[in-house]
Amino acid sequence: MTAYIEDAGDRLIVWNGNAAKRGAITPEYYGAIQKACTQAKDRRVRAVIITSQGDFFCAGGDLNALQERRSLSEEGRQQKIEILHDVIRAIRACDVPVIAAVKGGAAGAGASIALACDFIVAEAGCKFTAAYVKAGLVPDGGLTASLARMIPRPLAMEMCVLARPVTAERLEGLGAINVTCPLDQVLAEANALADAVAIGPRNAQGRIRAMVAQAYDQSEAAQLDVERDAMAHAAGADEAAEGIAAFLGKRKPDYGT
Repeated sequence: MTAYIEDAGDRLIVWNGNAAKRGAITPEYYGAIQKACTQAKDRRVRAVIITSQGDFFCAGGDLNALQERRSLSEEGRQQKIEILHDVIRAIRACDVPVIAAVKGGAAGAGASIALACDFIVAEAGCKFTAAYVKAGLVPDGGLTASLARMIPRPLAMEMCVLARPVTAERLEGLGAINVTCPLDQVLAEANALADAVAIGPRNAQGRIRAMVAQAYDQSEAAQLDVERDAMAHAAGADEAAEGIAAFLGKRKPDYGT
């Protein structure tokens, strides 16, 4: 089982169970997130927590699958990317706050999922990575929109253009992460946030969440489309074929430099 939902009464916990592959994305994981966000319409549910088994939150997508998508048309690649984007939309549209409990780190689409949440608890020392450029690709999952809202442009460029990981502590210092803590406290801290949410007025919280989302996300819907089109195009280019092969250890990339 690569993903499942734990019903904890006033909260739903989505577990990424793909620990053997550092929480790499699976269709079941996507489905569990979307299902939990739908089930959160039940008024007894006050929060959704997204976390992982093992020691890594989510290592992102499968580069082998991306390599195989080269044979698809650009429209076909866009449709594949929209599967991730629908997950991001589900998180953003959830009726209750969504809390990311990040262990080990979050990479690629895993970072997109974590940063789409309302609250983020992260293990001290863990890293957030957007290394798409190493494979000749570009971010998707609303990552550029999230970074633009949450951190200064130079750091976003450092993450996305130079592919440098950024620590949870650095992001916490910028206000992009709520809490950093030892590994064994990550879920407890996430539950503490859910407890704080649960004692508040659900209707008012929902309205506030929608207002804040509207204020922050006026351009996110358009940015998702921009990322989808850019990633679909990049994934079909020779540069990506070389980059993915290099990332998978098959050969060195040659970007004409």
